[in-house]
Formats: sequence, structure tokens, C-alpha cells
Amino acid sequence: MARFDDSRPEMTLEEFRLLRDHVYSHCGILVHEDMKFVMERRLWPRLEALGVSDFGAYHRFLRHDPNRHAELEAAVESLTTHETYFFREPSQLKAFREELVPVLERRNARSRRLRLWSAGCSSGEEAYTLAMLLRDERRFEGWDVEVYGTDISRRVLAMARRAEYGPSALRATSADLLERFFVPAANNRVRVRDDVRAMVSFGHHNLLDEAGSQLVTKMDAVFCRNVMIYFDQSARRRVLRILRDRLVPGGYLLLGHSENLLNLGADFELVHLRGDLVYRRPELPALLRSEER
Repeated sequence: MARFDDSRPEMTLEEFRLLRDHVYSHCGILVHEDMKFVMERRLWPRLEALGVSDFGAYHRFLRHDPNRHAELEAAVESLTTHETYFFREPSQLKAFREELVPVLERRNARSRRLRLWSAGCSSGEEAYTLAMLLRDERRFEGWDVEVYGTDISRRVLAMARRAEYGPSALRATSADLLERFFVPAANNRVRVRDDVRAMVSFGHHNLLDEAGSQLVTKMDAVFCRNVMIYFDQSARRRVLRILRDRLVPGGYLLLGHSENLLNLGADFELVHLRGDLVYRRPELPALLRSEER
């Protein structure tokens, strides 16, 4: 069968495996062999941008060129999907708001400090959604509250910091929420209100970077939804160890509805809420007794 674009070099299986393994070792994202064509199509613009003749030369660039680190970020950027929207998975958000937020309020009443992490936040919709939920609660007025969003893509982080969105990102946002938490922006878009933006900060972070994760403060809850699907079992275990380490004892981990910790040997407790299942880092015994009171 003729190629759609005969000027484009074809990626050999060996080149695919070299590039796949290089990306995997960097960030844990695994591209399966049946996605070879997708990898070829998505990386081809990078070859054009660099003036590189074929995928073997591109792999050598990623291994040895002085600009290899920036180019590897660009390659990962090309291979990942950042589809998300505000108030995604509403049943889980409802369970968080109605069942976990009161627990967090009681537990942190003395410190009046709350930290949430949107790990793999893409363009910021989830982080801002969490800030909106907390602001709506009015439980935390006068508290030190922060939602921290991280992603491996600097491009989507720039979008998150800009906080301007179009209709696709708002497809699950009610008219009431739209009116209360957004203001009009140019080009038929809206911008997140400043008081909500002030609750959220963003940072560049590779979820497999154990040393870099030590810079992330301890969290009361981590949302890592629809991110694990990009990783194989080994990378998932590494990410879960890091997320667990950054949670306070008794802190909660919320995954996407298609994700779970089966066969991962992760040291989390499964918590059955009325409206959802979430995971929890085991409590220290004394804190456990305190919560049960």
C-alpha cells in the first residue's frame, strides 16, 4: 500500500523500539508496538523541525545532542494526549466533597491548612475544579488552602496558568457554575475568576522523578486520574510509591474510574465511600484512633 506521504521516512521496527525505550526510561510512558504508526506520525514533525533525515538520526539526537533534554520533552509532548475538562467524573467529585472534605476539615482543624495535588493536571481544569469545590464549601474560609497542579508538559502548564478556556473544556460545567467561577475573555472564551486562580499553583514535574518529588509538599489528597493508563505495571508501581510518600498518613488517593491498584502491591487501603471507591495511605495508629473519635 502506498504511503500517504512518500516524502516521510518510515520508522523501522528497530528505530521504534529504540525511541520507545528511550521515552519509557525518561517518563514511564509505554508506547505499544501496535501504536508504531501513531508514534511515527506524531514524531515526524519533530524530525522536520530539526532537519533530521530519519528516525535513527532522531534517536541519536535524543541521546547525544546538547539540546537533547529539551527535545525529549518535545517528543513526550508529541506522544501524549491532554484531553480533559472541568468537573470531569462528577460522581467522584461529589463523593470527595460530601464524604472526604468533612474528614479533612476535622483532621486539619488545628493547623487550618489543606493541600491537594492534581498530579498530571494537563491544562489545569482539574486543579481549578478542586479549588472551585473547596471555595463553594465555605468550610475553609481563613484557612491556608492550596491546590498544586503538575504536568510533564510545559505547553499545557502555560495554558493552565493562562486559565482561559473554550467550550470543549466547559462541556460538563453548568450555567450556574459558569456564572460564579468564570469571567468573559476574548474570542468566545472564559477565564477562571482571580480568587479561584489564587488558590492554585502549577509546576513542571515528571511523576517518575523521585528526587524531584521531594520538593512537593506533603498532601492531604492526590488526584491522579486517567494518568496511570499511560504506564506499564513497573512504572505504575514507581509512581504509586512516590505518590504514597507525598501523602500525609491517612491522606487520600483518587484515581480515574477505569484505574485501580489491583496486582500492583501498593501500600494503600481501599476506602468504600457511599458514592465511590478511593485509596488511603494507612494511618499512624494514634492518628487512626483520633479520626475514629
